[in-house]
Formats: sequence, structure tokens, C-alpha cells
Amino acid sequence: MKLEDIDLGNRRITVGGHVRPLDDLTHRAVLDWLSHRRSRWPNTANPHLLITQKTAVELGPAGKLWTTRANRNLTATLERLRVDRQLEEALTHGADPLHLALVFGIDEKTAIRYADSARQLLQADLEADPACSPRTHGSTPDNGTRRPSGSR
Repeated sequence: MKLEDIDLGNRRITVGGHVRPLDDLTHRAVLDWLSHRRSRWPNTANPHLLITQKTAVELGPAGKLWTTRANRNLTATLERLRVDRQLEEALTHGADPLHLALVFGIDEKTAIRYADSARQLLQADLEADPACSPRTHGSTPDNGTRRPSGSR
């Protein structure tokens, strides 16, 4: 991935030729990495997003071995993060498989599986505690024991 694949202003990232929205977590991580990269290698001409001490003086990308080592022994593997991110997106956007396919560029069958899993989790939450339904956004009556903030 090259620096030109990141559009911070429009919060977009291009991965494998597909333009996708840049979520808050990834946006913050990219900003933090770019800040670190600028301070560590201020004069590098390397156009790749991820660089190392060795590749900072070259024009090639960081190797697979470097990225593998950087992620070794982490509890949150890249695969787990990917799955968790896709499921979270399904949970927060109404379990819409079309949305998932668009955002992540995944196959429609995969998007449907994530949407089904999200629906099951949402249904289980609703059955366990109907008061925490994602559709319930209003306040509940409390017999006047609490007043809205700012009132006397």
C-alpha cells in the first residue's frame, strides 16, 4: 500500500483497487503511524505507507517477514481483527449485507453470513434485556424521581 492510497481528508482508503471508507480507529492509527514515520524518517522518499529502517532509504515496501514479526505473539491477530471489525460494522449498521459488501469488498455470501450473525447477536441481546434494544432511544418514565439536567 502506498501513501497515495490514503485519503485522510475524505477519510477513504484504497485497498486492492477498491476505495473504502476509513473508520475512526483506522484513521487514528494511520495518523499516528504517519506522525511516527515523519519523526523517525523525515527525509525518506519511499512512497509506501509501511516502511522500516532498511526500506526508509530505498523505494520498496516493507517485507512480509517484517509485518509477520511485528504481529507475532499478539493476542489480537490480523484475522481476528478483520473478523471483529466486520461483525462490529454489521452490528452498528443494522446487519445490512449490501453495506458490508460495499465497505469491505467481500463476497455477498460472506456478507450475508456476517449480517445473519449480527442479527442473532442483536436478537439475543433484545431477548436478554428488552430495555436495551437498539431501537429504544427515548427515556423511560421514572415517576418524577429524576429531572432533566438544567431544570429546577
